[in-house]
Amino acid sequence: MANRYYQPGEERAEKVNDLFARIAPRYDLINDLQSFWMHRWWKRRLIRLAKPRAGERGLDLCCGTGDVAFALAAQGMKVTGLDFSDAMLSVARKRSTQPQKNASSPEFIQGDAMATGLPDATFDIVTMSYGLRNLASWEKGLEEMRRITKPGGHILILDFGKPDFQPWRQAYFTYLRWVVPRFGRWFFGDSDTHGYIYESLLNYPAQRGVEAKMREIGFKDVKVVNLLGGIMSINMGTR
Repeated sequence: MANRYYQPGEERAEKVNDLFARIAPRYDLINDLQSFWMHRWWKRRLIRLAKPRAGERGLDLCCGTGDVAFALAAQGMKVTGLDFSDAMLSVARKRSTQPQKNASSPEFIQGDAMATGLPDATFDIVTMSYGLRNLASWEKGLEEMRRITKPGGHILILDFGKPDFQPWRQAYFTYLRWVVPRFGRWFFGDSDTHGYIYESLLNYPAQRGVEAKMREIGFKDVKVVNLLGGIMSINMGTR
């Protein structure tokens, strides 16, 4: 049976928005549980690879509750976090009222990652964590990231991957298909909230497809960093 939160085409945004409105209050808690707290390490790896410098401008697209945006700001960057979900931004803004040690809080704005409306060549670093897979067109998302990045600036994309080693991929997909939906059932009475991850990944080209597209549209120094054998991945490139 198809997942009701996954809908290709024009209705994609509406369905994904419904999903995040449902899960926003417990999003961070469930991320900890289903990843065995490893998502925090993966995000720290993303920040290290980004090599942020104080005074630079950073943009975190599909910022969610703000983990990456806050981490970039902690390095002295002037950071904007953009997301289309009011519910997720509400959590991020609430977090921004808490004291940030040695850092200014990011600015959080609502917008579409495929058409941000932000000026060309504005940001030194543009990141996206667990967002590209959710866009109606991940290709348009990549093109928009390139447009708003300064020449010589970097983009980094963290998302679920597809391991190259087939037995490991099969074991991982089994976990996503049969175990992860239980978190949705336990916390929301709705297995589709987290069964969505498996469904969306089936219809996403993951790190190899993103790598190929980045090369096609003109990124330089394109690289894939696989995490835990490719179950997660970071795509990197320079404009």
